[in-house]
Amino acid sequence: MKKLFFWGSVLFVVLAMTSCKSSESAYKKAYEKAQAAQMNGENAGMETIVTTTQQTTPVAVTPVTPTTTVTTTPVTTTPVTTTPVTTTPVTTVTTTPVRTNDYSNVTVRQEAVTLVQGTGLKDYSVVVGSFGLQSNAQSLQSTLAGRGYAAQVVSANVNGNVMYRVVATTHDTKEQAAQSRAALMGDFPDAWLLYKK
Repeated sequence: MKKLFFWGSVLFVVLAMTSCKSSESAYKKAYEKAQAAQMNGENAGMETIVTTTQQTTPVAVTPVTPTTTVTTTPVTTTPVTTTPVTTTPVTTVTTTPVRTNDYSNVTVRQEAVTLVQGTGLKDYSVVVGSFGLQSNAQSLQSTLAGRGYAAQVVSANVNGNVMYRVVATTHDTKEQAAQSRAALMGDFPDAWLLYKK
């Protein structure tokens, strides 16, 4: 059975090879025929070119420059009439607000505080910072001390949480504390007054 399969395969291959030859030769013949037809067509074109003569005449080329057409529209003018302007004198009144040193309406918070670091508080103090961490409060206290303030740190129990308040200045009267707060508002806009209980 193997022999039969082998010889069948060989026969198939031989037939396939021989069948390609015939179509290859057919393609070759068609190609040669097309080449011959093309050559005949070129030769015929050569004959017509040779037999036909044309006379050429040189032509002078003049460059064209673009031209611009400007259309003008006449403008009509109407005379201007003048009317006299009446002037009314204006009186300017400048008012300067009068500064009063009335600090009676400044808000003051009352808290029971404990001194953490510093020399002690008087009745009214200016608080410039509140922190949950003592180290943050001490850092601000050092910054203020570098600027010349006798800053102090106090602790207060607020809703069950310990808050560390940084006091920049401390005073005997509310008026003195309010004046000090006004001076500190440029650097510490959230500064507030504390009255110790």
